[in-house]
Amino acid sequence: MKAIKKVLLSKQAVVFVWLLGLIGIWEIGATIIEQTKRTPENVLPHIYQIIESVFSSKLVSSSQTAFQLVMTSAGETLLRAGVGFLIGAACGFVLALLMNLSGVVEKVAFPYLMLIQMIPILGMAPIVLAVTKDINKSRIIIAAILTFYPVCTNTLAGFKSVEREKHELMYALAASKYEIYKKLMIPSCIPYFFTGLKISAPMAITASILVDTLQGGGGLGCMLSQSLKHAMSIYVFWQIVFFSAIIGIFSYYLMGLIERLVAPGRPKKR
Repeated sequence: MKAIKKVLLSKQAVVFVWLLGLIGIWEIGATIIEQTKRTPENVLPHIYQIIESVFSSKLVSSSQTAFQLVMTSAGETLLRAGVGFLIGAACGFVLALLMNLSGVVEKVAFPYLMLIQMIPILGMAPIVLAVTKDINKSRIIIAAILTFYPVCTNTLAGFKSVEREKHELMYALAASKYEIYKKLMIPSCIPYFFTGLKISAPMAITASILVDTLQGGGGLGCMLSQSLKHAMSIYVFWQIVFFSAIIGIFSYYLMGLIERLVAPGRPKKR
């Protein structure tokens, strides 16, 4: 009985039950809409119809199927999101380090961090575009900005979480500031740093897609907008929705995998 209870309460079982529940609700909704005699693909298609559209050879543009169009657009969006994510992560870590080294830097920079976080992405996008005058650069910068705040604040929290006793021990051993950061501070902040990465990775992707819908010029968001306007198959819309959800979840777990590779000795969370 204990073994059965453990299996039922396992994380994988809970996820599986939730997934079955969502599929069931989706199919019930698709069936109800289908009975209204409206075209089901324009409102809520069945899941099997979306899967069929992935493997369909029907062209939705001059030379591409729905799946090929989604993958081509995904390459553009994910490249911009990835570059912005790396830039934002690096800048966030460096600023957190500087803020921990200098109280003056922290007092000056922290209000600006809060201000950036409070500006809506819909208001930030046209401002960044007006400054850069380049669609690709503006999207990279926006992805970097959204990555920057979670990484910086979480990394700073990691630096400040180090116990006073550990500092005193390092000073007692006559360790230099460089050695203190190399052997104590930076290793201690790694879990917090990756927490910031796990938060910001899906955000960077979502922001890139959202800005695509506003500014056009290619990418998943642009295709999303066009498919909603019936400029192409509506299945392009649903493929993008599912692809975005999958890649967002994947980016979260990818950060967790990299964390385990970088810090293999860290205890696993239960």
